[in-house]
Amino acid sequence: MALGPLTAILRRDAGAPTVVRQHTPGVRIALTIFAVLAAVLAFYLVYELGRYDAGYDRQAVAQQRTELEVQIEHLEKENRQLRTQLAELDTIRAGREREQGELARSLGELQAQVARQSQELAFYRGVVAQGAATIGVRIEQLRVTAGAHPGNYVVHMALVRSGRSESEVSGTLQVSLDGEEAGAAKTLDLAALTGGHQQNLRYGFRYVQNFDQELIVPPTFKPERLAVEVQSRQPGVAPLAQTFLWSVEASP
Repeated sequence: MALGPLTAILRRDAGAPTVVRQHTPGVRIALTIFAVLAAVLAFYLVYELGRYDAGYDRQAVAQQRTELEVQIEHLEKENRQLRTQLAELDTIRAGREREQGELARSLGELQAQVARQSQELAFYRGVVAQGAATIGVRIEQLRVTAGAHPGNYVVHMALVRSGRSESEVSGTLQVSLDGEEAGAAKTLDLAALTGGHQQNLRYGFRYVQNFDQELIVPPTFKPERLAVEVQSRQPGVAPLAQTFLWSVEASP
């Protein structure tokens, strides 16, 4: 009857109360955080071990990064210097362009002045002193400027007394333009240059008289020389003729 002692033991154990202990929430959270940190640390150790096995040198990489940062700093410094030099070159280039523009304007003014002086020299060389003294008038200045429209020009001319101004002198001016048209020499008189409105110019003065005569030159005509003939009203006085090279100045 071996069941007797076993039954007695079971009865004795069945009478004792069972105690179940549960962990608090704080302990569970701490264990969870510890497990996560342990997993992250293990992952990092495995990652570093893998890089070490692959030949990765962390110290060498840090040194290389430092060298690259220094090189980048030097390149940025050189870039700033190059930008500064480029700005200086742009300033110098702009200054040179202004100087070239001023030089071109000065050269144009000098060329115009030389043209006027050449005309005056041609006049003084071509003036017949005896004729000027006889007629009592001489052409002091003559220049041509461009008009308001293409083919329009203005002749600026000044007449002065060549002797004593005791009385008024008077007479007429004949103006003509010598040149070339269609390969042949041609001369246009004042009537042709004014559309038939004027045959000649009249003068009458004691000291000086200025003329600003507008001329219309046909587009097919190529002017070369402007001829001016001063005729006196006094009978028996030979006219004074003067020829000027055709040179057009820019309008002021």
